[in-house]
Amino acid sequence: MKIGHLKINGIDDKRPVIIAGPCSAESREQVLNTAQSLASKGIRIFRAGIWKPRTKPGGFEGVGAVGLPWLKEVKEKTGMLTSTEVATPYHVFEAIKAGIDILWIGARTVANPFAMQELADALKGTDIPILVKNPVNPDLELWIGAIERIYGAGIRNIGVIHRGFSSYEKKLYRNLPLWHIPIELKRRYPELSMFCDPSHIGGKRELVAPIAQQALDLNFDGLIIESHCDPDHALSDAAQQLTPDVLDYTLSMLVIRDNAQTTEDITVLRKQIDEIDEQLLATLAKRMRISKEIGTYKKEHNMPILQEGRYNDILENRAKLGKAMELNPEFVAEIMKSIHEESVRVQMEIMK
Repeated sequence: MKIGHLKINGIDDKRPVIIAGPCSAESREQVLNTAQSLASKGIRIFRAGIWKPRTKPGGFEGVGAVGLPWLKEVKEKTGMLTSTEVATPYHVFEAIKAGIDILWIGARTVANPFAMQELADALKGTDIPILVKNPVNPDLELWIGAIERIYGAGIRNIGVIHRGFSSYEKKLYRNLPLWHIPIELKRRYPELSMFCDPSHIGGKRELVAPIAQQALDLNFDGLIIESHCDPDHALSDAAQQLTPDVLDYTLSMLVIRDNAQTTEDITVLRKQIDEIDEQLLATLAKRMRISKEIGTYKKEHNMPILQEGRYNDILENRAKLGKAMELNPEFVAEIMKSIHEESVRVQMEIMK
């Protein structure tokens, strides 16, 4: 699969590309008011959900195809390109018929290979740009599989949207960013255009700016941000939407790093990281050799592999030690969990 950089007619490659608009198209007046305000601030691509998949029935699920003419009017009156989410072949047919310029596929749909294949089949023969959101669960291969289905339909103008990953546990974020997953996707497909959705990651309007800055620092190509003319009274996702004025201020405060600039200093620092990584790997190899010796001892003395008290002590003590060294305790705990799992695997091999 050879995916090039996303091409959007009339939009240059200058980073970042901004897509903005309300979570949902609620009324003609709301859509046009928001679009005209965004256009006056230089936004070139307008987004609005026409069909809204909700977690539970009974909530606002979008106005449906009746809202598509509103997006067409946005294009006619402002010159903005328009975009919306599609989840079924019917959505695809109606959106293309209405002249929508860009389609995106939502996280719930991406998690369903059957739904993705139906969308891919419906998109055959078109050349409309498609943005594929990450699936709700942190599964990189599932995300790639969804992209491959669209690619297999002959679509070559493909980009992705990182909107974070759902978690049962309540955290600071609505959806955990887990930046290492989109970073790995970009490593595998360096030319793949990547957008960040700070609205859905944060879930709160005050988190949009710092998340957007993190995305730009990670060299994301663009941002898709929810903006509403009256966000406090929005029918969906009110807490995470910005007014056009606040969005304009937020964008003006973002720092765009110049990726073309490299210095001798950063080369030296990267060399130091390479050397430390080699030391880390050597230390891990030594630790696993000791784990093998422990596995042999346990086998000879008929002891169980898993010593739960010891495991809990390791996690607690290493987290405290890491915190004393100014490391994130959660980060340290995750590393130690992975190391312990590998140690157990090594010892199980000895027990065979």
